Amino acid sequence: MTINYREKIEHSKVYAVAKHTSLDVMPNLSARLGNQVLLKREDMQPVFSFKLRGAYNKMAHLPQEALQRGVICASAGNHAQGVALSAQKMGCRAVIVMPTTTPAIKVNAVKARGAEVVLFGDSYSDAYLHALKLERSEGLTFVHPYDDPDVIAGQGTIAMEVLQDHPGPIEAVFCCVGGGGLLAGIAAYIKAVRPEIKVIGVEAKDAEAMTDSLRKGERVMLEQVGLFADGAAVKQVGEHTFALVQQYVDEMLVVDNDAICAAIKDVFEDTRSILEPAGALAVAGLKAYVTQHGLQGKTMVAVASGANMNFDRLRFIAERAELGEHREAVFAVTIPETPGAFKAFCRLLGNRNITEFNYRFADHKQAHIFVGVAVQSPAEAATIVKTLGAEGLPTIDLSDNEMAKLHLRHLVGGHAPQAQNEVVYRFEFPEKPGALMNFLESMGHNWNISLFHYRNHGADFGRVLVGMQVPPEDKTAFERFLKQLGYPFWDESQNPAYRLFLG
Repeated sequence: MTINYREKIEHSKVYAVAKHTSLDVMPNLSARLGNQVLLKREDMQPVFSFKLRGAYNKMAHLPQEALQRGVICASAGNHAQGVALSAQKMGCRAVIVMPTTTPAIKVNAVKARGAEVVLFGDSYSDAYLHALKLERSEGLTFVHPYDDPDVIAGQGTIAMEVLQDHPGPIEAVFCCVGGGGLLAGIAAYIKAVRPEIKVIGVEAKDAEAMTDSLRKGERVMLEQVGLFADGAAVKQVGEHTFALVQQYVDEMLVVDNDAICAAIKDVFEDTRSILEPAGALAVAGLKAYVTQHGLQGKTMVAVASGANMNFDRLRFIAERAELGEHREAVFAVTIPETPGAFKAFCRLLGNRNITEFNYRFADHKQAHIFVGVAVQSPAEAATIVKTLGAEGLPTIDLSDNEMAKLHLRHLVGGHAPQAQNEVVYRFEFPEKPGALMNFLESMGHNWNISLFHYRNHGADFGRVLVGMQVPPEDKTAFERFLKQLGYPFWDESQNPAYRLFLG
């Protein structure tokens, strides 16, 4: 039996719990891309995600006797809260099976809605199988997170609102993809009403279940999925969703974690809201699409699908956003281990802002440094590699090296028994061009720098740790240097952490 999804979506029962969210212009991103970017604000729903639309629509279409028995689902995230809120509104029992590894904040959020939480297994798959057992043993009705026509129709009401709010030309609508419910619902409605509008799905690089399935013409089962964009980390897409996506979706895009982090920052700069990684997938895909096709003057819509962010991820996101936007490049550079070589290297970088610098003395011949530099494009990074190489400083661009970005930048260093007469000081540099060169020029003496660590933290000042080899006879001159420098400093030479790991 063929389902008329346009009719089903237009008659969906979602607004008892969901609200008609706004379609906001992103002025900064629009100006940068040369296109009008509109953000569909599903992050502003009562549970900070679109998921309650599908959950409520499914439950609103259940027979009364089924509601009296109650519903069950398996979820560690947004779907769980959508089912819990819907059940609270309807006054029915809701059982949510969550993995035992689910953070307490998510468990408590579901309990606060009056749902019963059952913790089972180490993964979503374990929780899902246990939920199916409880469904049978307790006579409950399973509310699927995506592979159900009523759930798909509920999510499709987003497309209905977009077309109501913007009847003018739209080049494309971008949606994140996990199991495919959101993409399927939006695509089915748009292609029925405005078939000229492209519908494009966006997946995370390490969770490409829909992309792979479309390529092979059948649903595939991924062996494992990355969990950074955990709201869209699904090993296999749904049967209903796959069929609809095959029929209606124009294109799939895949973006990496750095691009997702950059998109989160883009949304924050325009809205002061922080999306979860899955919630920012659509924005990341939109940006990639504009770059690939060289579009200008078009109107495009990205669905901000969720904002249930784990706070402890913010540090990683901030660290990687500039790399994702290609506004920072990181390099491994080899320089001579001689006094003044570091200063000469900094001069070669010119007025570019150094965002990070990690170095530890290793031997008397060569120094290997890890440096981050603010750039405008990948082409500028290539220019830096060429410029330094021409001056006899072999340089490797590590901007796409995951191990280097994730781990190496924090591991540069170790004990340096050959670094004689080493003193270690912690400084606060003003975050302005020339602060580092001022430090180097003020040194005066040829004291060898044996340790250097700096990272731009976005504050008014930069925190810097410096090791220098200062002979005892230069003590007075060194103290004079510290006084004339004018930067706040702290002597860390006797710090037990330094003595244990670096001294």
